[in-house]
Amino acid sequence: MLRTLVVNAGSSTLKLSVVRPDDSVRASLTVASGDFGALQRFCAEHGPVEASGHRIVHGGGLFVRPVVLDDDVLSRIEALAPLAPLHQRAGVEGVRLVRRLEPDLPAVACFDTAFHATLPEAATTYALPATWRQNWGLRRFGFHGLSHQWASARALELTGRPVAGSRVVVCHLGAGSSLCAVRDGRSVDTTMGFTPLEGLVMATRSGTVDPGLVLWVIRAGGLDPDEVEDALEHRSGLAGLSGTDGDMRTVMSASAAGSVDAARAVDVWLHRLRQAIAAMVAALDGLDVLVFTGGIGEHQPELRARTVDGLGFLGLAVDRSANAAAAGDADISAGGSGRVVVVSAREDVQIARLVRGLLSAP
Repeated sequence: MLRTLVVNAGSSTLKLSVVRPDDSVRASLTVASGDFGALQRFCAEHGPVEASGHRIVHGGGLFVRPVVLDDDVLSRIEALAPLAPLHQRAGVEGVRLVRRLEPDLPAVACFDTAFHATLPEAATTYALPATWRQNWGLRRFGFHGLSHQWASARALELTGRPVAGSRVVVCHLGAGSSLCAVRDGRSVDTTMGFTPLEGLVMATRSGTVDPGLVLWVIRAGGLDPDEVEDALEHRSGLAGLSGTDGDMRTVMSASAAGSVDAARAVDVWLHRLRQAIAAMVAALDGLDVLVFTGGIGEHQPELRARTVDGLGFLGLAVDRSANAAAAGDADISAGGSGRVVVVSAREDVQIARLVRGLLSAP
């Protein structure tokens, strides 16, 4: 059994946790990316640890399960940076920081794409020319896999359902958002694709748009690829719709204060979310449990209720009191309805479990 240092590197922050063998968390801290001094102090205060686990956003087609990190693996991970530039490089930097502090500590990479390695071919294949797909490896990968894996399993525990035969839709809703259809504990569809830009409306990311629209803007506006990328990644989504920073708390406050743009942004966000949930249910041929997780999913009861209110045709309804009071993991289903639950995102515990499973294997 291992005490694990979990390192979750974002584009600007480094989330650190020490997870005990029983899955309890000894300590957690968020520091600025590259803050070696903070990492030293954290490990000195909350160590010792026997292994480190690192969240890596993109495994491409190379990494479909956790892997022990060495120089060769790290270089191959770094080579995937063009598929997720900000997050991939941050993940590699997180590995190097820990190596600098504890060069002999066993380290494991856990990939956000790996849970989606079970997607059927019909769900991964883009309708593009064969030469494009073959020469450039163009396919749908999916992301947020560590969160989807944890939340789907925890939802079945909460509702007392066996994994076999289960049909779960997980809504990971935060600054970045995606859905996952999980059958028998395995991912069979998801909303993000080749990059984390596809799918739902997000804080500053557009989500899915007509590719013909993008081509039109490039030609009409004379924009280069960097300008288009910046707009779609950083100036679209809720921010582009509402004129705010894109944080859902800010958007909801502006809407409550009478902002027409913010109210429209919420409506668009909800429309796309309900539409995508229905698509995930279709991929599962039905639904047993709908799960909300992530910053918005866990802390915005009004949006949970408004989402489910538009899905009554699926037999879903929330108990208003339970929904308003939900804190941590909670069943918010109305009596006689399909099951709707809230699950706290615990990527740190999921990573620690994967690390233990790999390093303890015979």
